[in-house]
Amino acid sequence: MSKSGAIEYSTVSEVSGSIMVVEDVSGVAYDEVVEVVGNDGVKRRGKVLEAEGDRAVIQVFEGTRGLDTKNTKVRFTGKTMTIGVSEDLLGRVLDGTGQPIDGGPEIIPEEERDIYGSSINPEAREHPEEFIETGISVIDGMNTLVRGQKLPVFTVSGLPHNELAAQIARQAKVRGGEEKDFAVVFAAMGITNEESNFFMKSFERTGALERTVVLLNLADDPAVERIVTPRIALTIAEYLAYEKDMHILVLLTDLTNYCESLREIAAAREEVPGRRGYPGYMYTDLAGIYERAGRIKNKEGTITQIPMLTMPDDDITHPIPDLTGYITEGQIVFSRNIHRKGIYPPIDVLPCLSRLMDAGIGEGKTREDHSDVSDQLYSSYAEGRDLRDLVAVVGEEALTERDRMYLQIADDFEEKYVSQDLDERRTIEETLQTAWDIFSKLPKKELKRIDRDYIAEYYESAETEETEETESTAEQQ
Repeated sequence: MSKSGAIEYSTVSEVSGSIMVVEDVSGVAYDEVVEVVGNDGVKRRGKVLEAEGDRAVIQVFEGTRGLDTKNTKVRFTGKTMTIGVSEDLLGRVLDGTGQPIDGGPEIIPEEERDIYGSSINPEAREHPEEFIETGISVIDGMNTLVRGQKLPVFTVSGLPHNELAAQIARQAKVRGGEEKDFAVVFAAMGITNEESNFFMKSFERTGALERTVVLLNLADDPAVERIVTPRIALTIAEYLAYEKDMHILVLLTDLTNYCESLREIAAAREEVPGRRGYPGYMYTDLAGIYERAGRIKNKEGTITQIPMLTMPDDDITHPIPDLTGYITEGQIVFSRNIHRKGIYPPIDVLPCLSRLMDAGIGEGKTREDHSDVSDQLYSSYAEGRDLRDLVAVVGEEALTERDRMYLQIADDFEEKYVSQDLDERRTIEETLQTAWDIFSKLPKKELKRIDRDYIAEYYESAETEETEETESTAEQQ
């Protein structure tokens, strides 16, 4: 027995990958934190994955290289994994296990919290309905994010999802709220050193780091560390939101790397694989992460979550995006075809969805014409996309004048509405005005999804601006 009351064993029977088996144990609990000490005297951290009878299976975060079965001691602490939380975490950079790596002073925690948190009682949840402005038109205008929502981004390898994550972290804000009440918790899993440097330079250059907590799990860090990284991030978010009444945006990237770690550990434990080799409990595991977002009755603070994941083989039916889509409230989908046109962000609007959008837009939240404008944009763009396919078969000569008009609308939508610069931040008013500028090229009778009163108020101004610009150009000539 150690001084702390923890029990120490030297009965390791098996070491494989990051997994260790200890025999002849008693009183060991699931998820209990352990300390592992080998010949070199270096302490390694781990947790109990399985406790059955007198046998315990342990996951070692730092890996088991250099450990053997004879000279390794395992100390069971009797506690689950916790993280010290404090408001001082804002502006700090941590590793994947929550330890500071920015050279700053030691963080003095206000309290210790279990990283697995506790489930939110559905009865205690409040329906999300307040708009978060990301400054990105295609999200704010057509796939609106609201406080307390979980809205994933489905990307494919080689596309600028890291740039989008950094831009959202820099630009996002709660409309009508004070800047000090809004913060970002950014957790990166399995990223390269180059990607890590990109994020840090982006946050430091724009001053966003001051209101951000950054957790970095690099590609060369132990894969098993990725299992705890998102949970530590969400534990910090819960403290800031529900204890300090802040509105927290949690950005998690890349959940695919997280799921690969789940599969790796399941294989090491020789579990029966599910779809594509992933463990059968992956749905439950992901739900344990995603469902920690939300609003709670009688609490001022909220947690909004944007998980980002790379679709393996560009397949949206792959188990990772497929299960994520079941749990979350919509999705933002990247497209290689749009990326090839040089458009940033390369988001394909047609398969995108925000299930809570209607609750977060309209008069008093964004603008009264927001819903109608979004519907009309979607309809017009979809028709233009269909006509592109038709042109590939019959040629543009076979199109009517109306068809050509919608082809132009599809091009304008991608080039003027979807496309914007990396550092460009558009307000919701600018986003809606851009849409009306596009509508000005359509006759009023084609705006079938917009209320007549909104057309009278906003269409005329767009038409007038275009007329004035044409007259000005003519005068100059």
